[in-house]
Amino acid sequence: MPDLSGKKIAIIATSHFEESELTTPRDELRAAGAEVRIYSTDGEPIQAVEGDTEPTQKIAVDGVFTDLDVASVDAVVVPGGTVNADTIRTDEDAQEITRQALEHEKVLAVICHGPWLLVSAGVAEGRRLTSYPSLAIDLQNAGADWVDEEVVVDGTLVTSRNPDDLPAFVEAIGELLTA
Repeated sequence: MPDLSGKKIAIIATSHFEESELTTPRDELRAAGAEVRIYSTDGEPIQAVEGDTEPTQKIAVDGVFTDLDVASVDAVVVPGGTVNADTIRTDEDAQEITRQALEHEKVLAVICHGPWLLVSAGVAEGRRLTSYPSLAIDLQNAGADWVDEEVVVDGTLVTSRNPDDLPAFVEAIGELLTA
């Protein structure tokens, strides 16, 4: 992992996110020197799950979606987890964060079921990306070129399929942040 000192990264999530898809990027990006902050809908700790069904730990957050100034960060990370992804995709503030990240050419890294947010934000069309396989039809119907690969980089958009892809996912984030 390259040195990410001075880089600012925001993770946006709601409760019932897949634990490793938030904690692995958070911990590895911090270990590389980045400042990583977590944002949610209401500022309360958010519930992690494993395998979508087993509650694990609660994670403290640093602010709410409306506190996040996308122009002030270098990257936005969106973890999966079916319930988190289905909840966050309907949140207008999360949709706007997603649109702004791409408009400002910030790294936008989305994993597993997280790409549902790309559909709801209206930014999937014309993008080459991946996701958890069950989202393929949704993404294709939204105009995306869906592929089954561990990590796909399309401009500043990084996508991966599942927790097994986290090493490649985090590495791609680091590479884009230092390109």
